[in-house]
Amino acid sequence: MPDLSHLWQRFVLASALVFGLALGVAATVFGYSNTAPVNLGWSVFHLHAIPLWTVALVPLAVVLVAGTVYHWFNSLHHFTEHMRHRRRVHELEAEVSSLRKHLDELLQMPDHSEATVVAVGAEPAPPSAVLEAASSNGEEKAAKKSRKRVSLMMESEPEPQAVITDGSPEPAENSTPKS
Repeated sequence: MPDLSHLWQRFVLASALVFGLALGVAATVFGYSNTAPVNLGWSVFHLHAIPLWTVALVPLAVVLVAGTVYHWFNSLHHFTEHMRHRRRVHELEAEVSSLRKHLDELLQMPDHSEATVVAVGAEPAPPSAVLEAASSNGEEKAAKKSRKRVSLMMESEPEPQAVITDGSPEPAENSTPKS
């Protein structure tokens, strides 16, 4: 099913355009139809011989211009807040990366993305591999690789088996009891 939010936004914008054009036509017809001069007076404020269309259309135009300017400043405020938040998120991500790197160095931990299983009694990894893993620590943030869980299993050493002796200091080759 298609996403209707884009179509809805286009419909609202087209409706606003049609409404604005209709309002402009109505204001023009009203202005040309009402050219008789009128006198306005309010308290100590008096205007004489003002065309009637200005009484209705000038306040409407002032409100539309004020609303547009308010909307522009409001959008600018939201944009600056968005950019400030975005910059702060980048700063915090860099801080987390540096803290993780510092913690790995402090604990002498290998890189998290390339965990290796080391068996007991096996050869340790060559130092060059450890240095490469430590130097690339934290650089794969952009790739956002998922971390793999690795279970460390220790090889069990063979348990010594009980040997039954007949009292001599040398262990018997055949450990079957004599009766």
